[in-house]
Amino acid sequence: MIARIQQTVVFLILVGLGAWVWQILPDYSRIYMPFMALAGAYIAYIAILFIVVHYLNRTDSQPRATLGELLQACLREASTAPGVFLWRQPFRTQAIPDFLPASDRAGVVFIHGFFCNRAFWSPWMAQLQSQNRAFASVTLEPAFGSIDDYAAIVEAAVAKVTQATGQAPTLICHSMGGLAARAWLRSNAANDDRIKRVITIGTPHFGTALSTEKALLPFINTHQMQRLGAWTTQLAKDEPATRYAKFTCWYSNCDNIVVPTSTAMLPGADNRFVRAQGHVSMAFSQRVMQESLALLD
Repeated sequence: MIARIQQTVVFLILVGLGAWVWQILPDYSRIYMPFMALAGAYIAYIAILFIVVHYLNRTDSQPRATLGELLQACLREASTAPGVFLWRQPFRTQAIPDFLPASDRAGVVFIHGFFCNRAFWSPWMAQLQSQNRAFASVTLEPAFGSIDDYAAIVEAAVAKVTQATGQAPTLICHSMGGLAARAWLRSNAANDDRIKRVITIGTPHFGTALSTEKALLPFINTHQMQRLGAWTTQLAKDEPATRYAKFTCWYSNCDNIVVPTSTAMLPGADNRFVRAQGHVSMAFSQRVMQESLALLD
């Protein structure tokens, strides 16, 4: 579903650009204008979002971003996101299929975030494939449904990787994917013993201030991610205090989706702070990737 929506977006962009080129033919002097307009609007949107997030972080307990860090994060996010949302996810969903070689090395289950699909993890999957390490990457459907309903999808992936390796896998999750992992853990008390570790990257563990009752995205899962909302509050109440010791939580003071910064942390977890990375770019930071993969062994 997400792939089709994003394919449609790409198609509409190309149609719009094509219509402009047709209109100005044979005068090519203005051909650059729609490209500049699109790029300008996109960069302006990203910049405004970072400014809003920086303001909302003013009272948070974590280190506040400097102007230089915000600028770096903005540029990283602006350059990373188009490749994810306009190419990999719309057109390369199955380019790297699940990899399940018979092996005695613990594998990985990848769980993406909101408005994404399994292709989000392509750089990670390519690296694991080169290391002959088993993995499965899920696509959470329905895309705008309840996070609780994703437990069955996570269960199938965990079972598949465990069967291939004979060992408990590590769950690597981005954004809402971390909440899906926690919902799966809650669904069965025995699940804690079926995983080695959970690594979350930019997950709004206690919701985000950008998701409210009046949010522009009135979906079930976005409402569940409200800051200190009913769903995340109940999720935390349902979890044993010892569970978070299995979590490594990456968080950034330049995350342009998870606000405030500290909401991406869990008490008692291995919380790791990264500077000058946006919500999407953080998942592909060399430090985040290398240190996370090092935890697999």
